[in-house]
Amino acid sequence: MQRVCVIGLGPIGNRHAKLYHENPLAELVGVCDINKERADAAAARFNVPAFYDVETMLRALAPDICSVATGGYEYGSDHYLPTMQSLSAGCHVLCEKPISNTISEAEEMVALAREKNLCFGIDLNHRFTPAAEAAKRWLDDGRLGHLLFVNMSMWIKNPTESSPWFQIKALHPHTVDVMRHFCGDVAAVHCFVSKGPGRTIWTNAQFNLKFKNGVVGSLTGSYDIERGHPMERCEVAGNKGRFVIEDMWREATLYPAGDLEKRVFTNPVFGGMRDFEDTFRNRINKFVTEVDAGITPDKIDGSGADGLAAQKVLQAAIDSVQNDTVIYLD
Repeated sequence: MQRVCVIGLGPIGNRHAKLYHENPLAELVGVCDINKERADAAAARFNVPAFYDVETMLRALAPDICSVATGGYEYGSDHYLPTMQSLSAGCHVLCEKPISNTISEAEEMVALAREKNLCFGIDLNHRFTPAAEAAKRWLDDGRLGHLLFVNMSMWIKNPTESSPWFQIKALHPHTVDVMRHFCGDVAAVHCFVSKGPGRTIWTNAQFNLKFKNGVVGSLTGSYDIERGHPMERCEVAGNKGRFVIEDMWREATLYPAGDLEKRVFTNPVFGGMRDFEDTFRNRINKFVTEVDAGITPDKIDGSGADGLAAQKVLQAAIDSVQNDTVIYLD
């Protein structure tokens, strides 16, 4: 049984707390937010003590796991301090995406987890769906053959006017992680951006990517399209076939090359994923299960290192726009 605390009690933090509360391998023992009203409300909801300072909570409760669900500028500026505090106290950490909006801070977070030999995961929840798992099995079983290309797209209406790079930094940790999950590390990035009607920040982006294994790919994203229809698509192709994932969990289809019969995974009406919250449930349950089983930190699925790698790709995209050139990653 893993004793868990949640730091940051906005809508996402409350979702984390609810899912830990329901997890049979976890015991939610405390919540923390600098906003006393939010901390107290969550504490009353889950019948656990409230704290308003991370260090005080860590000393009082000594949890096994901390979920960092704070936000901040570009959705990531407030992740660094509570993550470093929790790791320093000997806690395994599951942090919301992006790992940080600053590469140097993200590197420190990953380095400290490695130094402390602690599990450090990022809520890259789009890879934790049955459809994505089916596609990964097809890939690992060699059903696609030699990988050739990947096309990824994601769009969602987000009217927030934050930094010029808000859409890239806040939306695309998910898309880049999914692409890396299937195709490996990225070698080079070229990016173009545009502004939607009435917007003052870059709300549309088109990435061209080259992977270290030779795969080429594209990524398209937007913060200007209303919900109510499909919002995500991933296509990976090789010389023996290709697969397409629609909307994270709705459907995954394998198209074998030279074969008119396709194989389809469809989310079942009964017993399948019900809504977006289930992606959080799957991700949190996986992290708790891995920690409870004593997995070595380097084997964590959706690790801090994965989150850092995604942010480096996104920073390369920003550098590409600013310099109007291809950016090569180490």
